[in-house]
Amino acid sequence: MNPPQIQEYPTWYKGYIDLVEGDVLVVLEKQAEEFTAFINGISDKADYAYAPGKWTIKELLGHIIDTERIMIYRLLCFARNDKSKLPGFDENEYVSAARFAERNIQSLAEEFAWMRKANLFLLNSLNEQELDRTGIANDNPISVRALVYILAGHVIHHKNVIVERYLNP
Repeated sequence: MNPPQIQEYPTWYKGYIDLVEGDVLVVLEKQAEEFTAFINGISDKADYAYAPGKWTIKELLGHIIDTERIMIYRLLCFARNDKSKLPGFDENEYVSAARFAERNIQSLAEEFAWMRKANLFLLNSLNEQELDRTGIANDNPISVRALVYILAGHVIHHKNVIVERYLNP
């Protein structure tokens, strides 16, 4: 699958998309295993936040899970040619309303892995026509192809944040 063109997504997603190297579907597949193992390897820091007011690693993982669900819903709607405008979401409100701190980090990591593996069935089934479809989310046009890349880049971005700010401050 070729990367999306700049006109296929709002500019704030460029940072995520540019992080994806190689076959995006292979990257997504590897993340199901490798990111899960990475999270399980740092479980001793699960409740650590690198600064006051910042999310803990568990909350960050919960954010990744919530975002994947939202992006997959958008992707499904647009791939199926649904012309409905979809709302945006406030990730801070989502994390505040969730109870990620009460969860075990291993269960969150496992949830991510299973969800990603399930999502890969949909992603691997998409053809070029479906990948080229677009829709409106958060008042911005975005393509199915861009959403696939955003899924991968979002995880890469947050893994980098964990390494730089949580593990090696």
